[in-house]
Amino acid sequence: MSDQIFKFKEFSVAQDKAAMKIGTDGVLLGAWTPLDHNPESILDIGTGTGLIALIMAQRSGAFAIDAIEIEENAYEQAVENFENSNWGDRLFCYHADLNEFAEEMQDEEKYDLIISNPPFYAAPLSSEVAENEQKMPKARKLARFTDSLPFEHLVHGASVLLSQKGIFSVIIPYAEEENFIELASAVHLFPKKITRVRGTKDSALKRSLLAFSFRKTAVQTDELIIEISRHNYTEDYKKLVSPFYLKL
Repeated sequence: MSDQIFKFKEFSVAQDKAAMKIGTDGVLLGAWTPLDHNPESILDIGTGTGLIALIMAQRSGAFAIDAIEIEENAYEQAVENFENSNWGDRLFCYHADLNEFAEEMQDEEKYDLIISNPPFYAAPLSSEVAENEQKMPKARKLARFTDSLPFEHLVHGASVLLSQKGIFSVIIPYAEEENFIELASAVHLFPKKITRVRGTKDSALKRSLLAFSFRKTAVQTDELIIEISRHNYTEDYKKLVSPFYLKL
């Protein structure tokens, strides 16, 4: 997408400074994340432009929606987007590393919802791809590669900062689902809801939307198909994201 301001139905997101631009994953996660436990406080880990935190502000009545971002330009972008929204009094961004933030906040009041669209891509294996990645700006590498926020650090941080009634919600590659669930269970976070995402009916599973809690319960599982054909979206997808996208 372009670097211009991206307009949603109830807010706009500037993305000229942030390395990673607005994409389907962030909107999906923000729209899908369960809010039936009525969270009063929310934390968005690795907020980037602030998109997911803004969706949470639109969807919930949480009085405090915090976000953390390690990359300086993205942090500044999120602050700008929060201040320009209708919910600036509920949104706050910290320029922080998750491990440091968790250590500082572990004795404070816990969050009722923690949400993250973490970096997906492991370091490249082929020499040709590696050479291309070396030319990539540092900020984009930081936003894109799991080295900047390993899944182990993410689940540990979530377990330290989440309230006992809270939910931890993420979107990850489907191929990482089993591993991520194992990492989460090691810190006593157990899957509550899983939605697996396909681009089209006949395409392979691409993403897993996962919601965890500290309670072991029967897991609700389903699938979401995004498109019937190019730009011809399924009713399920449109129902999920239509409160946000202008053209749906």
